[in-house]
Amino acid sequence: MDRAEAFLWVNARLLDRLRFAFHFRDGDPATVIDALRPYGNADGGFGHALEPDLRGPESQPVPVELALFIMDDVGTLDPGLVDGILSYLESITRPDGGVPWVLPTTSPRGPWWTPVTGLPGSLNPTASIAGLLLKNGVGHPWVERATGFCWTALDNLNAVGAYDVRTIVKFLKHVPDRSRAEATWAALSESVRSVIDLDPAADGDVHGPLDFAPHPDSLARSLFDVDVIDRHLDALEAKQKADGGWDFTFESWTPITRPEWRGWVTLESLLTLRSNGRL
Repeated sequence: MDRAEAFLWVNARLLDRLRFAFHFRDGDPATVIDALRPYGNADGGFGHALEPDLRGPESQPVPVELALFIMDDVGTLDPGLVDGILSYLESITRPDGGVPWVLPTTSPRGPWWTPVTGLPGSLNPTASIAGLLLKNGVGHPWVERATGFCWTALDNLNAVGAYDVRTIVKFLKHVPDRSRAEATWAALSESVRSVIDLDPAADGDVHGPLDFAPHPDSLARSLFDVDVIDRHLDALEAKQKADGGWDFTFESWTPITRPEWRGWVTLESLLTLRSNGRL
């Protein structure tokens, strides 16, 4: 913990340093919200590299998801920011009720951030955004339309990717229709298993059990035996670097994204270890 804290103070963004202080040093959640505000735009959305691989100032759907995640993380959904987010979501929602994965932009971004032709609604990040708003009891016509979009998309899902699963579990965890959520999760479970790497030592852009079920109450935790989780927690502990931080395995396309993402990943690693009784 001491080495991780030193790493964060030296390397992480202010936002993630303040999140660490909230979780581990009795920090004020209001300071986290204040640090989040500058990433916002007049249209109610978020940009400015809140998602480190989207470097431009323009609002994008995934940074909105991250903004909601951060507010939920500290237990404070700022009403003004949420109102702005809902207004922004209304402005970019497609006829099918979902928001696109990414919008066209000329700003620098990771090479994998390529808009889909026609900009259809996408489960990633619509399901995450809807799930976070549902979790916090936000009632709004956009949430209702997005919920309908997610159900339709899940009912017609032919293939599922790892990043899609991360968003789907947030939606199914918090959507009010529990019987439908449980039935949908049961139907998807085998497809979900196919994108999970159970080898704790696997290298590269792989996704292990803790990526989908970091906490004991995670929806996907039921997919894994206790000994599987224990082996991956052992591996997570062992992956702390000499400098005190954790690293990530996906592509780093420009130098600044590595310390930014490492700060995020280090904090999430600490939170995962703590929620599983390892800290």
